[in-house]
Amino acid sequence: MAYTALIVDDDVKIAALLKAYFEKDGFIVILSHDGGQAVQIVREKNPDIVILDIMLPGLDGWEVCRRLRRNNDVPIIMLTARDEETDRLIGLEIGADDYVTKPFSPREVVARARAILRRLQRITRKPDVIRIGHMAVHLQEHIVTVKEQPIELTPTEFKILELLATNPGRVFSRLQIVEQVQGFSFEGYDRTIDAHIKNLRRKLEPQPKEPQLIQTVYGVGYKLAGDGME
Repeated sequence: MAYTALIVDDDVKIAALLKAYFEKDGFIVILSHDGGQAVQIVREKNPDIVILDIMLPGLDGWEVCRRLRRNNDVPIIMLTARDEETDRLIGLEIGADDYVTKPFSPREVVARARAILRRLQRITRKPDVIRIGHMAVHLQEHIVTVKEQPIELTPTEFKILELLATNPGRVFSRLQIVEQVQGFSFEGYDRTIDAHIKNLRRKLEPQPKEPQLIQTVYGVGYKLAGDGME
């Protein structure tokens, strides 16, 4: 499974260094050098973890963390150049999950991110059935129904639907879908996702050419509407 990390640091060199190490470890990385932009990215892209520098121009890391915690539980690792206990306590009290002091080892930051995500994966259990609108996805039985009528899906179609249904409203790129569903990717394969999405719409949507359930976010990818179909 490829996780997405948002790295927020106005030091371009540090941000690029972290990006290189996270990508080497298999992460999909989004970079931001601005606190306000970072808040917007989290709202739109729903990354799996945020690496957040405290000393940002304008909206500092503490305020970014406060704003994110109002309605988002994304894991946050704070970065700071000051090794002050007060700073660490403030960061943890406003909702940060971990705290790393500069200068740091990029490998350590990646390792800490992995540890947080593993811990969350252990405590996060999928429900047996996901219901969105008139659709029910039975995860254990690999059964999908729409208005109580069973729908036949191929194994790949079911995996794609499961991914989208367990993350309603989250946008996934074609590459992210391939990596999370197949566990690997290679150039060109991500375009086959369009065919699978087309088939899912044909089987699940009342009007496949005007999809309400599986929506296209142009230039980005696909998402499942949180309120399902009418």
